[in-house]
Amino acid sequence: MAAVRPLAGLRYDPARAGDVGQLLAPPYDVITAAEQAELYARSPYNVIRLILPREAERGAAAAQTLRDWIAAGILAPDPEPALYLYTQQFSLPDGSMRRRDGLLCRLRLEDFSSGVVRPHERTLPGPKADRLALLRATGANLSAIFGLYARPGEPVRELLAGAELGAPLVDVSGWHQLWRVTDAPAIARVEAALTDRTVIIADGHHRYETALAYRDEQRGNEAARYVLTYLANMEEEGVVILPTHRLVRGAFQPAPADFEKAVSEWFEVMPLPGGTRRAAGEIDCVVGGHRYRLRVGAGAAGALRHFPPVVRTLDVAILHELILERVLGLHAEDLAFTHDDDEAVAEVELGRASAAFLLNPPTMAQVREVCLAGELMPEKSTYFYPKLATGLVFSLVGPPWV
Repeated sequence: MAAVRPLAGLRYDPARAGDVGQLLAPPYDVITAAEQAELYARSPYNVIRLILPREAERGAAAAQTLRDWIAAGILAPDPEPALYLYTQQFSLPDGSMRRRDGLLCRLRLEDFSSGVVRPHERTLPGPKADRLALLRATGANLSAIFGLYARPGEPVRELLAGAELGAPLVDVSGWHQLWRVTDAPAIARVEAALTDRTVIIADGHHRYETALAYRDEQRGNEAARYVLTYLANMEEEGVVILPTHRLVRGAFQPAPADFEKAVSEWFEVMPLPGGTRRAAGEIDCVVGGHRYRLRVGAGAAGALRHFPPVVRTLDVAILHELILERVLGLHAEDLAFTHDDDEAVAEVELGRASAAFLLNPPTMAQVREVCLAGELMPEKSTYFYPKLATGLVFSLVGPPWV
């Protein structure tokens, strides 16, 4: 069973820390070196100093900063446990506006084998080691896991019906809004409604696995059995997945004729038509100065028969298995990623990438089917947009705080 609980969140005190809009940051794993420097300059209390310190010993530096900020009242715990309604307003590449609602809470950690919490893509070992060192040093969940559940026809706000929200505690120009929900009946409804739900990790796989490892180290520490989590209803239109395109770095440069011949066994190879959208089962390529659209052909089915049925239809799985691995001999660690079509093409034209492969994003239905079947997608198969802001709420889960 999924156990969702309120938390007495640790939050910035604007009277001491200043405008909260200047204190937030994206998740650590999407922050470039230039963005890190800009966030450092934005405020002496920006959360970047906790999640991605400049110091070589990140854990020690973050722990000292956290202690200093709590002692100075820059960060202060809320007086009673609550759920936190977090709303993001955002625009899509086509200019349309969306809103995503979710609840920041404590989610009880469950081994993946239980089926209560399920990953949807594979992870890499490096980020997990880095995050575990930070968690051990700080004893705090500094960034929320992004989880999804399914309750058709019941928006997040309906679960909170009856709770008086009032004005938001945090309002960053309407783009990020946060409310505390302390109404006991509303909290009980949320806990009961999500008990029988499966939670799919949308973002934060490395941090979830890190939290599992920390829980196992902290036997007897009840707080460490939970992880700070943002839960959204996957049935709402505000849950959006953008594509994650693949860029090949380095001196690799396949000859176009050889590439065409190799992939024609599994794909129909066409010149890339300008201004037309990719259909499902189509992959756009910029290779060796040539542009192609590859449409999955009949030959691909036999080549992928060893894949589980829910995986063999995924464009990203087809790309990785048939093109990147079989034809080019590449793996995830050989790649860089972007979510913008124009940027992917420009990286090749500017010589910063030797090839680009442009994909359609998987649908939410495909992600769910893969998870419920107990399967995994390749690394970085999805980009749930927008990313959660880090710095709205923290959760203290280890020594010396508990």
